[in-house]
Amino acid sequence: MANVNVVSSLNHSQTGIEEGGDVVVVMVPFLAQGHLNPLLHLSRLVSSYNLPIYYLGYSDKISLVKRRVHGWNPFTTCNIHFQEFPNPPSHELSHDQLYGSNKSSHQIASRFILPILDESLMLREPVGAFLLEIAKKTRRVVVIYDSLMASVVQDIVSIPNAEAFCFNVSSAFMICSMYLEEAVRRFHLPTFVGKFIGRILLPNGFQFPNNIPSFQNCFIPKFMDFILMQDRVNTFCSGNLYSTCKAVEGPYLNVLSKFNKLLRKGKQWAIGPLHPIAPLPSALPLKEDDDQNINRRHKCLKWLDKQEPNSVILVSFGTTSSLSSEQIKELAIGLEKSQQKFIWIVRDALLLREDDQQVQIPQDYEERVEGTGVVVKDWAPQLEILEHSSTGGFLSHCGWNSVLESITSGVPLATWPMLFDHPRIAVLVTKVLKIGIVVKDWEKRDELITSTTVETVVRKLMASAEGNEMRMRVIELSKKVRQSMIDGGDYTTEMDSFIAHITRC
Repeated sequence: MANVNVVSSLNHSQTGIEEGGDVVVVMVPFLAQGHLNPLLHLSRLVSSYNLPIYYLGYSDKISLVKRRVHGWNPFTTCNIHFQEFPNPPSHELSHDQLYGSNKSSHQIASRFILPILDESLMLREPVGAFLLEIAKKTRRVVVIYDSLMASVVQDIVSIPNAEAFCFNVSSAFMICSMYLEEAVRRFHLPTFVGKFIGRILLPNGFQFPNNIPSFQNCFIPKFMDFILMQDRVNTFCSGNLYSTCKAVEGPYLNVLSKFNKLLRKGKQWAIGPLHPIAPLPSALPLKEDDDQNINRRHKCLKWLDKQEPNSVILVSFGTTSSLSSEQIKELAIGLEKSQQKFIWIVRDALLLREDDQQVQIPQDYEERVEGTGVVVKDWAPQLEILEHSSTGGFLSHCGWNSVLESITSGVPLATWPMLFDHPRIAVLVTKVLKIGIVVKDWEKRDELITSTTVETVVRKLMASAEGNEMRMRVIELSKKVRQSMIDGGDYTTEMDSFIAHITRC
C-alpha cells in the first residue's frame, strides 16, 4: 500500500483539472460533523495513491472540518481540492418544532439534525452540475457519497463515465441489525423470524444480543424517514465502503456481504479505521525543555504529560449531543466524587439553552477540581488525548468514530448513548466486544443519571479488576487492528483492492 502520510506542497480551494485526466474521485459527505470527518480522512488515504480528490460541501462546513481535523494537515495535501458551494439560507425552527410540549432527547436533537436534512437536499443541483462539468475532462469520475446523500448524487445515472460508491459511516453491527429490523417490518415477519434469519446469516458462535434498542426509540421520526428515503433512492450503487475492519467486526461484515449480494448492491470493502493511527508525537510525554513542541500542543496534552499511565478518563459526547442543566450538574459531581483524574470536553452543543439561558457547569467547579480534572470548553484533540499513555478510559456517547478511535488507542469505554446509532453501538461495545461498561441504560434513557451512578461507573472502569480486564481486551483488539494495517494485512488488502477497482482500464 502507498504511504498514507504522503503530503505535498499546496492545497486548493477551487480548481480545475487538466483536460484528458484519467480518474478523479469526488467525495460527497453528509453535513453533520461525525460524517464530514471520515470522508476527509478517506480523502487523505485515497490521495496517497496519487489520485486527485474533490471534497464537496457548503463553505461553512468545509471551513469547520478543516479546523477540526486532527492527526494530519489537509492544507499540505496537494491532491485534495475543496469545492465550496455558497452557504444555504439559514433558518430557525420554531419552539414547537424543536421541543413540542417537553424537551425529550429526541426533540432536543431536532434542533441540530433537522436543518441539516433540509440543507443536504439543497445540494442536489450544485453537486449534479459539478459532476457533469468534471466528467467532461476525465476518463472516469468516481463518486464516493455518504449513505445519507444518495438523493443528492442520484443524477449520476445520466453521466456515462461516472460510477458511485456508497460510504457507510456507522458500524457493520449497527447496519446489519438495521437491515434485519427493516426486513421484519417490510415483509411483516414476526420478530422471532428476524432473529432466526440473523442466526442463519451469522457464522457459528455469533449472534445479535437480545433486546437491541429499536430504531423507533433511537431516531427522530423525520430522520428515520430521511434514512429510508435515501435507501429507496440508492439504486445506482456500484459498491459499498465501510468505516470498519475485519479485526473488529468480521462476522458482521460477512453478513453485509450476503445482504449486498442479495440486494445487488455490488462489491464491498472494509476500509476502516480511517483516522491516522500511527503513534502521534503527542502520544508520549515530551521533555519540558522541548519548548517548540510543547508550545504547539493543546494545554490538556501538557497536563496529561504529568499524569500516571492509564490514570485519566476522557469525557466527551460528540458535537451534537445535549444535556440538561440538572444532568450536567450530576455528571460534574459524579466525576468529582470519583476521585479519578479526568478531561471533560464541554462543547457548545452540550450546553443546551433553556429559555434562552446558557446552561452552565456548576459555579467554581473548575477551581474545585483543579489538579484532578481539566474542563475544555471548545474543540480538543480527541485522537491525541486517546493516544496518550496517561489516558485509561473514555466516557463516550458511542458515536462510531469515537469508538473506533478508542479501540485503536487501546482505551476501554463507559457508554452513555444519546441518539441515532449510539444505543446499538453501545450494545456492540458492552455485550459483543466486551470492552466497555454501561453508564446510561437505553431502556431508562429519559431518567436522570445520578452522580452516584457516574461515580460508581468511573471508579469501576478506572480502578477495578473488571475495568482492567476490559482494558486488556481492548489493548489486544487494538493490536489486531494495527497488525491488519501492515503490508499484506486485511486493511491494506481492502484499500489496494478498492483502488485497483476504481482505476481499472
